[in-house]
Amino acid sequence: MPAHRTPGLALAAAALAASLAACGHGPAVEVNAADANLNSRWHASVASPRTLAGVVQMTGLATMAPAGGGKTGVAISLANATAGGVHPWQVHRGQCGVDEGVWGAPEAYEAMKVGDDGRAAAEATVSLPSPAGGRYFVSVQASRENPGLVVACGNLAPPTL
Repeated sequence: MPAHRTPGLALAAAALAASLAACGHGPAVEVNAADANLNSRWHASVASPRTLAGVVQMTGLATMAPAGGGKTGVAISLANATAGGVHPWQVHRGQCGVDEGVWGAPEAYEAMKVGDDGRAAAEATVSLPSPAGGRYFVSVQASRENPGLVVACGNLAPPTL
């Protein structure tokens, strides 16, 4: 199917740009090369492993991004967890199911307490610079007493360039 061009639309856009310039408005968005990398956030969808289907079905999101001063901020939110539960969590190197160890100091990650609504959230600041690449994941454990049981996990997707 041939592409159709709408000259009226192009003229309207040009007229709007000229109108904004005449009123003293600059471009709608300006990106300065000195600004921090606008696309530096890692993202993960967090979910319970299939092996726990029917027992636990947590879902959530996690992010990891530069926090300044050579540190990294990490945040996680969960839903559909058991009210009153306390869940340790950390970022690890590797991927869900292929754990290469905790990324940063384990004590940087304070356990999440689940509210009456089944939701929990936590933030941590890791004293390492945000990675530019590699494989990382967020792991949520059953409890302090049962750290070997992972009740939710999510692979962090690196920033796109």
